[in-house]
Amino acid sequence: MAYKKLVVTGPFNAGKTALINTVNEIRGVNTEVDTDAGRHVKPQTTVAMDFGRVTLPNGLSLHLVGTPGQKRFAFMWETLILECNGILMLVDSSDPASLADAGRMFDFFAARANGVPMFVVANKQDMPSALSPSEVSQALHLVGSGQGGRAVALLPPLGCIASDRSSVLSVLEAIAPHLTIGSHTARYPPHRLGTAHIK
Repeated sequence: MAYKKLVVTGPFNAGKTALINTVNEIRGVNTEVDTDAGRHVKPQTTVAMDFGRVTLPNGLSLHLVGTPGQKRFAFMWETLILECNGILMLVDSSDPASLADAGRMFDFFAARANGVPMFVVANKQDMPSALSPSEVSQALHLVGSGQGGRAVALLPPLGCIASDRSSVLSVLEAIAPHLTIGSHTARYPPHRLGTAHIK
């Protein structure tokens, strides 16, 4: 069975673990521990990675690898994107304050993607205060591939609700044709492993 590796990343509390768990069809992996961010935000946070698998209607198997969202784990981000076919950045569209972190993370991954397509998905579209996907795109200065700026292969126009299976599947089916084929090109940057920094 053909499979592709999709890295799911994004700032703290963007919904990465929820997205993977919503469509996961195997006994997955998650490494959540209690967070000190306060129960009103979320009780746990990922400190290593999440892993799940989903088979799309066309038979493609996507291996979903979720990254931690906090910048203190930037050294792990570089490892998790190795040999991936795409990078999906999930953004909490109900929290405009988190967009600055999302922009910095996007730049971090874009500098290391080496041709691997990147996608930005506006999550939590069910929240009354959510920005629309187009508003998220404008705030992050996203552009299409080949243009100047933060280039994305696709910005799903309807956004996403990570807890809704049909919503997540729609996003994954939309980006699947844009994933790289065969050769995996994401790589380490020139600096030594373990010295990754995000401002």
